[in-house]
Amino acid sequence: MKAVVFHGSDKGLKIEDIPVPPVTDDQILVKVAACGVCHTDLHYIEHGVPTFKKPPIVLGHEASGIVEEVGAKVANVKKGQRVLIPAVLTCGYCPACRQGRENICSNMQMLGNHFDGAYAEYVAVPAKDVLELPESIPLEEASIIADAISTPYHAVKNRAQVKPGDRVVVFGCGGVGINAVQLASVAGGYVIAVDVNPRKLEWAREFGAAKTIDATKVERVSKEIKKLTGGGADIAMEVIGNPRTIEEAFECVRVGGRLCVVGYTHEAISIVAGKIMFKELEVVGSLGCRPVDYVPLIRMVEQGKIDIKRQVTHRFSLDEIGKAFAVMKEGASLRSIVIP
Repeated sequence: MKAVVFHGSDKGLKIEDIPVPPVTDDQILVKVAACGVCHTDLHYIEHGVPTFKKPPIVLGHEASGIVEEVGAKVANVKKGQRVLIPAVLTCGYCPACRQGRENICSNMQMLGNHFDGAYAEYVAVPAKDVLELPESIPLEEASIIADAISTPYHAVKNRAQVKPGDRVVVFGCGGVGINAVQLASVAGGYVIAVDVNPRKLEWAREFGAAKTIDATKVERVSKEIKKLTGGGADIAMEVIGNPRTIEEAFECVRVGGRLCVVGYTHEAISIVAGKIMFKELEVVGSLGCRPVDYVPLIRMVEQGKIDIKRQVTHRFSLDEIGKAFAVMKEGASLRSIVIP
C-alpha cells in the first residue's frame, strides 16, 4: 500500500510502498477514507518533538474509513462498516480510566505516534475504540471529528465548562480553535475570537463568534477584552500553544474566571500566582477527548448542530502531503484532509 512515512526530523517524509498491516485477533483493518492534516504532525516534522515509536513511522491521527477486515475475536464491528478512529486509544484499566478520565490514560496510544497512523491506504487499530458513523455524515469530512472537533468539544464542555451566557474569549482560530469558537457558541456562550489572520477571523464570525479581535491592531488584547466585557471574560481558551498568548489569555479573565489551556508548548510561562489566589481564578489544562464524549458529539454533527463540511477547505492526495502542510503553515486552510 502507499503511505507517508516519517524518517525523522532530519530526513523528513517519503511516499513509500509498504505492506498492508496485519490484524491481530482484537483488531480491524480500516481502508482510510480521509485523514485530517494536523499541526501536531508539524511538531514531529519540523520542531524536533519525538514520536513515541522511533521512525520510520506512518504519521496521521485523524481518520475515518470503511472496515476492510476484522480479527478473529472481534464482535462489535463488521466488514463494510463506516467508522471513525479516535486520535487517542485508551487502556480502560489504569487509575485515570477507572475514574472516567480516559483522555489522560496512563497507557494511551496515539495513532501516528505510538504506532503507524493513517496517512496511508490502510490502518490497523483495536476494534474496541472505533465508532460507527451514520450514513448521513459525509465519510471524508467526518475524519476531522477525531481530533479537530473532539479536542475542543472536551475542552469547551468538560474543562472550560462553558454555560449559556458566558463571555468566552478564544485565542487562535486554526483547525482546533475554530471549533472552540463553534462549540462555545453552540453551548450558549458569547464568543470573542482572537487571531492575527484576517481570513481566520472571518471564519470565526462564520462559525459563531460575536466579536473578533485582530491582535496586530490593538495595543493589548487583554485591555480590549476588558472593555468589551466590562471587566474581563468569564472564560479564556488558549488554543495556540504560545507562552505569550497563554499569559495574555490569563490577563483577560475576570475575577472568579477560568483559563483553559488547550494549545501545547514545552516552554515555561510566567503568570502572577497572587492573582490566582486573590481573584480566585481557575487555570485548567485540556487534552484530547474522553471516549464517552464521542457518541453525543457524533449525534450533534448528525443533527446539524456542528458544521463539518465547511471546515474542510482543502483536499490532497498522499503524494501532495507537502502541499497540505504548506497551506497550513501559510494560514490559507481551515482544515485540510488527505484522501488516499
